[in-house]
Amino acid sequence: MFFVVGAKNTAGAGRGNERSIYQKVCDVDLLDKKKTVTALKPGEDRAISLGLGMILSSVMMYFVLGITILRFYADSVWTEEGVCVVLNSTVTADMNCSYNCGSDCWRVSKYPCLQVYVSINNTGRVTRLSHNEETQDTSSECVYVPRCQKDSVAMHVVIMNISERLTVNQQVPCYYDPSELQEAVLLTRLYDHSVIFHSLLWPSCMLTGGALIIVMVKLTQYLSRLCEEIGKIKR
Repeated sequence: MFFVVGAKNTAGAGRGNERSIYQKVCDVDLLDKKKTVTALKPGEDRAISLGLGMILSSVMMYFVLGITILRFYADSVWTEEGVCVVLNSTVTADMNCSYNCGSDCWRVSKYPCLQVYVSINNTGRVTRLSHNEETQDTSSECVYVPRCQKDSVAMHVVIMNISERLTVNQQVPCYYDPSELQEAVLLTRLYDHSVIFHSLLWPSCMLTGGALIIVMVKLTQYLSRLCEEIGKIKR
């Protein structure tokens, strides 16, 4: 009788020890999972915040580009590209300009005004050549307006170099207004297709990167929940 009772007690103690060991293992497993979830939660929040910040920054960059570069590009009437043949290149007169010499100090300098007339696409249409939109707005006669400085000789050398290049290269690419509302043609545009492409490239990359970060975090969370549900079903 003593042996039977002792065996039962021993068996019960063994089962109790097995339960306690199993419970400890489960508690440790749950604790590890809680630690992992606790560690991942702040990281996921920071990643989502980073993605949202990148998207917001790209939207702001799109807004700034839209009211500056894209606006000037859309308002420009010199949209057609052609070939201009240089017909005449002469220096007509000296133009006055003012430069800053200090606080509340402005002085006058001079630069030569170079006028260039070209023929567009060998059509016989003769018009005046201008460097870009900014030059066209500043001066309606000169092909190029240098930055005003005290040394007028340096500005004269710059204008003469432009005249020599146009004389050597009789045919140059140019931009003209197809509606002919603007008689002048441009040698270059401030904002052409390449400038627009490079301006929109970086905000687009930032927008794509931010969206990918958020998608990857959400996908990781979904896979984590899916694995947890599959684990519960197996148990």
